[in-house]
Amino acid sequence: MTNQKQKILIVEDDRFLHDLSKKKFINEGYQVVSAFNGKEALERAQTELPTLIVLDILLPEIDGMDVLESLKKDPKTRNIPVIIVSNYSDRERIQQGLKLGATDYMIKAHFSPDDIVKKVKEIIQKL
Repeated sequence: MTNQKQKILIVEDDRFLHDLSKKKFINEGYQVVSAFNGKEALERAQTELPTLIVLDILLPEIDGMDVLESLKKDPKTRNIPVIIVSNYSDRERIQQGLKLGATDYMIKAHFSPDDIVKKVKEIIQKL
C-alpha cells in the first residue's frame, strides 16, 4: 500500500506544531486530516477512519486520554493505531496511555517531527 492511501489524523491544538507535522506527513505522501480539540478528534476519527492517529494529551474540550479511551471502546475506531505525542513525560501518564491502548507514547521534547513520521511509517508497515 502506498502512502497516498494512508490517512493520518493529527490531533494537536498547537497550530505551529500541527502545521509542522502536517507538512512533514504531506511531504511523505500521506493524506492528513486535522483536529484541534478532543471533540473534533472523535468526530474526525468516526467520519474519516484514518489509518493512524497522532494524539496530543493536553487538548481543549476533551482530554487526549479520554479521547483515546473513547476510540478504543468504539468498535468502529478500536483497531486504529494511536501514537500519543505529548510533553507529559511522567511514568504514570505514559503507562496510563499504553494501558488505554496507545500503540506508542512519544515525548515531544525527545523527538522531532521527522522521528514521529518515521515511527508512523514503522507502525503502518506492520498493519
